[in-house]
Amino acid sequence: MNRIALVVGVSGITGSNLAEELVRKGWTTYGLARNPNVSIQGLRPVAANLLSPESLSTALAEVAPTHVFFTSWMRMETEAENIKVNATMVRNLLDALAPKKSVQHVALVTGLKHYLGPFEAYAKEGFLPETPLREEQPRLDIENFYYAQEDEVYGAAARDGFTWSIHRPHTVIGKAVGNQMNLGTTLAVYATICKETKRPFRWPGSEAQWNGLSDVTDARVLAKHLVWAAITEGARNEAFNVVNGEYFRWKWLWKRLAAWFGIESVGFDGTIHPLEEQMAPDGPLWRQIASRYNLVESDLGRLASPWHTDLDLGRPIEVMTDMSKSRKLGFTIYERTEESFFDLFTQLRTDRLIP
Repeated sequence: MNRIALVVGVSGITGSNLAEELVRKGWTTYGLARNPNVSIQGLRPVAANLLSPESLSTALAEVAPTHVFFTSWMRMETEAENIKVNATMVRNLLDALAPKKSVQHVALVTGLKHYLGPFEAYAKEGFLPETPLREEQPRLDIENFYYAQEDEVYGAAARDGFTWSIHRPHTVIGKAVGNQMNLGTTLAVYATICKETKRPFRWPGSEAQWNGLSDVTDARVLAKHLVWAAITEGARNEAFNVVNGEYFRWKWLWKRLAAWFGIESVGFDGTIHPLEEQMAPDGPLWRQIASRYNLVESDLGRLASPWHTDLDLGRPIEVMTDMSKSRKLGFTIYERTEESFFDLFTQLRTDRLIP
């Protein structure tokens, strides 16, 4: 079959890894973003603004995808604005493609805020679900831009006749510059700063996260899951959790991350030490580090997203995710979590993003 993919958000962690996987699999692959990732060999970049129907119409004039993978989002000041903007991006894209009648399947990537609540109510009392998180758990009784994005997909699918899949990863680990949710690179930058300044690599989060079970999603696993769902009949019109396939405790992993950098680790000491506060004054320091080691990115804000890492590591409950729905349908890809981090750190070093 001549499978033609359109990866929306191709410059992000998920989109770039997905595009590489699709190209490897022999798909004709277009990558859409305001500034598309042009470093992926074989990718056909498409520059467009998802908030502009005119921009999309022009950019997609000669593109007729069979499969659409939507991995993009935009952070706004309030959840009401998040809903308006992020739903509009999905709607504009699917409206632009509707006249082509080429789309067979649409995959939407959201995340565990589906279960834990949006930014304004994230993992707060009254919105704490039972874990492990399972796909059949109902939506929370609160507005959430993930729900709005899903509803746009459902509505367009009913109108245009394509199938869909929803993918809910937990803390995607992979390389991207300028990404708004990037725990792996944030911790790599934090560890680098600790090493340069002789600070301890101090656990920034809660006791529940330190001692409790957790999981994460390697971007390479997520890419394979997206492709699998797009071509597997039993996975059509289903929502899926997707994680590495193992549980871990941060109190076990933290010292291993520190050892990779050759620094001292400090565990939970009874107090939360948010990274956003710790790293707030470190912009000038990072510029010095970048100059000293000839790094390619001197803007700390384009590498680290401590605010989002604090959300993940500061939660008052342990969070782990059930993958049995995908396993039962035949998706068996697995990744060891420490290797997800170590592979990322090695890539960041190779690409001169950390020393």
